Amino acid sequence: MAHSQFDLLRQRRFLPFFLTQSLGAFNDNVYRQAIIGLLGYLAVDPAQKSLYTNLAPAIFILPYFLFSATAGQIAEKLEKSRLIRITTAMEIAIMSLAAVGFVTHNLVVLLVALFCTGMQSTLFGPVKYSILPSVLKPEELTGGNGLVEMGTSISILVGMIFGGLIFQLTGANGGWFAGGAVVALAILGNLVSRAIPPAGAGAPDLKINWNPIPESLAVLRLTRKQVAVRNACLGVSWFWFVGTVITSNLPTYAELHLGAPGNDASLYIFALALFSIGTGVGSLLCERLSARTVEIGLVPLGAAGMTAFMVDLYFARSGAAPAQGLTVTTFLQQPGAWRLVMDLTAIGLFAGFFVVPLFALIQSRSPRDEMSRVIAGMNIQNAFFIVMAAMAGIVLQRFAGWSIPLLFLALAIANALVAVWIFTLVPEFLMRFLSWLLVRTLYRIRLHGIERFVPDEGPALLVCNHVSYMDALILSGSIPRPVRFVMYYRIFNIPVMSWIFRTAKAIPIAGAREDPVLMQRAFDEIDAALADGQIVGIFPEGALTRDGEIATFKSGVEKILARRPVPVIPMALRGMWTSMWSHRDNRMGRMRVPRRFRADVEVIADAPLDGAQVDAALLETKVRQMRGAAA
Repeated sequence: MAHSQFDLLRQRRFLPFFLTQSLGAFNDNVYRQAIIGLLGYLAVDPAQKSLYTNLAPAIFILPYFLFSATAGQIAEKLEKSRLIRITTAMEIAIMSLAAVGFVTHNLVVLLVALFCTGMQSTLFGPVKYSILPSVLKPEELTGGNGLVEMGTSISILVGMIFGGLIFQLTGANGGWFAGGAVVALAILGNLVSRAIPPAGAGAPDLKINWNPIPESLAVLRLTRKQVAVRNACLGVSWFWFVGTVITSNLPTYAELHLGAPGNDASLYIFALALFSIGTGVGSLLCERLSARTVEIGLVPLGAAGMTAFMVDLYFARSGAAPAQGLTVTTFLQQPGAWRLVMDLTAIGLFAGFFVVPLFALIQSRSPRDEMSRVIAGMNIQNAFFIVMAAMAGIVLQRFAGWSIPLLFLALAIANALVAVWIFTLVPEFLMRFLSWLLVRTLYRIRLHGIERFVPDEGPALLVCNHVSYMDALILSGSIPRPVRFVMYYRIFNIPVMSWIFRTAKAIPIAGAREDPVLMQRAFDEIDAALADGQIVGIFPEGALTRDGEIATFKSGVEKILARRPVPVIPMALRGMWTSMWSHRDNRMGRMRVPRRFRADVEVIADAPLDGAQVDAALLETKVRQMRGAAA
């Protein structure tokens, strides 16, 4: 069992796919930059060169509009490793055509091949992300997506550098080297893809609709079926909007505001490397920060960080560079240079925090037989946002006269507004952020048995001892799936915390003597949630412990199981009794300060029990054994 995302790189279920997609991203960017290098080598007229460099991205992105819907259906119908081998075989044929264009210096052939490359990338896109839930466990999704995003970011960066250097280093032989490189990389990608193990089709009986217009509308509707998935897709598209604005303007920004000479791209590549490496590091950190769950609480953190550092980038240097003709070394010696380095890196870092949990959420909450089409719909949306980003940059600079730093400042403000809009529509993002912040600030959590015993799908009832007001938040942050917690209505109504509990769809309950109507409503809601295949968490003691010991489990758990005998997962919390959120030492109504900041807390799960054969006494005994002597 993997306990780190890097362990996945030693496993056949992940490594060949990771290498295949990284090689594909690397080859795409070698090819695109080599075309630009060829234009420079041929000394094409500047106006014609500008036409080609602006036309190339449009040609590459066009297939996403035309073929994404079809690609999503194909990715749903075919076995995924087979489809990946098909797409890498297509890449060999396309790059062979590109090689002819490089050798003959035929730009028309190169642009035709570029369109075909976009088509191949369109076909690969849905399977790239839909395969991950098929080969990874739910608790591995965040780490796996982090590795994929890191690999993509670094592959794009290195591919751009390699492709840009081919004609500079080889001169007249550049066409042969460029053609040979892209064909060799395509062949290598196909060979590696053959090691990807089978991953079943999502909907093998799906009938493909080859008409792109109605099917594009259909896959776009699929992205909107669930509110959280819809807004996660919007968040991913916004990530592409932000990334497009930043990366497309970096070459000019490096020249005008960092001091790069017009004929030397080293400082631009350095700035791009900072952003790309930041994104890669942020993507990798997501697993550690999320404790191996799909922690969408990182999304608001990522949005806030992106906004803060884009604003600081503007104030760090809003005007022209104080010196020109700088190399990377001489730039770093300039006043304020390291602040710019920090800003560019941090923007990428928080972008990683922003996008990786969104991908993991889409994968974890989309039905398996619709996931490829959901991702295809998102890709259409991504392409639209990329085009809009490019158009916005051109219009605001050429017609409104905005400088690039001012454009970045406007982007920071827009990012904040978009984030507030998304988090207002789906309060779950902000709720998860607040609970993540509270739990990770106050406690150091260790998990035992969660990965093995909490089911990936289907209904289950979690039963756990009840020590503090933070118990539900700690458990929800430790379990990969959303949990509907049943809690005493007085705890449910605590100010501030109440908003978190309501957003998490917790179920308030009262005793029969206090409010029999609320109690019956709670049992009905519990049964409906279990019937819907959800996980419900209860604290059978009925109240927080007053002495640190486990109280007698009440019969409510038996009433739940009598109506619907689902599997029961016993759980135990250790280390919470010394928390400031427990009843220990709460004389005069004051909560005590914890003895040690970030106290150690253990969350323990054991094998599921048959809901038809357990009672409250048996579950109490089991939880007592799991908790041991430590409260």
